[in-house]
Amino acid sequence: MKHIAKILFILAACFYCCSAYAQEESYKYDFGVHAGMSGYLGDANQSNMFKRPGYAAGLSFRYLPNSRMAVRVVLNTSSLSGNSADFGTVFPDGQSYSFKSQECDLTGRFEFNFLPYGIGETYKHLKRISPYIAAGVGVSLSICDGRTAVAPAIPLAVGVKYKLAQRWNLGLEFCMTKVFGDKVDGELTDLYEIKSSFIKNTDWHSNIALSITYEFGKRCVTCHYVD
Repeated sequence: MKHIAKILFILAACFYCCSAYAQEESYKYDFGVHAGMSGYLGDANQSNMFKRPGYAAGLSFRYLPNSRMAVRVVLNTSSLSGNSADFGTVFPDGQSYSFKSQECDLTGRFEFNFLPYGIGETYKHLKRISPYIAAGVGVSLSICDGRTAVAPAIPLAVGVKYKLAQRWNLGLEFCMTKVFGDKVDGELTDLYEIKSSFIKNTDWHSNIALSITYEFGKRCVTCHYVD
C-alpha cells in the first residue's frame, strides 16, 4: 500500500511539474482562419452597410513580439452587393443602380491589446481575454461584371480575443476597409455627375468575423529574453 501511495505521489508530482512548465510556454507566431458577414458602403448604398450582407472568409498570420502587440498579415475575400432602390435614392436620370462583386484584400496590420494577453508567466499578470484595436495598409482587388480593379486600402478594426488553451485563440472582430478607388461597385462612378476628390469618391467594405488561431514557434523560457 505504501509503495502504491509513493507511485501515485510521484506521478502526481510529475504531472504537476509538466503542467506548470506548459503554462510557462509562450510562442512567437500564430496562424488562423476566419469567417463571417460582409457589408458595403458606396454609390449604391450610402447609409446601411449591412442592408445586403454577404460572406467574408480568409487566413491570417501573426507575429507576437510581446503580450500587448502583434503584427498581422490578413488575406480576406468578401462577396459584396448593393441596390440604390433599397434607400429611395433619386439620381439625376431617375434610375436605380445595383451590383454584385467579389473583393479580395491583402493587408498588413498593427494590433494593440488593451490588456496583457496570454496564459502562464504569472509575473506578467496575463489575461485570457483582451479587447484590441488594429490599423494598417494593403491592396484591394475588386471583380465586378467581368472587370477587375486594384487600389490601395486601409483596414481599421476593433475586436476581442480569448485564449481557449495554451496555443488556441478565439477572436471576434469588426473591420472597415477604406478602398482608395471607386470600382468596388463596378462602373458606378459619379452618379450625381458631380466631380469630386480622389478621397471622397471612394468605397468602403466591412466584415464581422469569428476567427480561430493556433500558436507555434516556442520562445526561449530559460534564458529570460524575448526572441
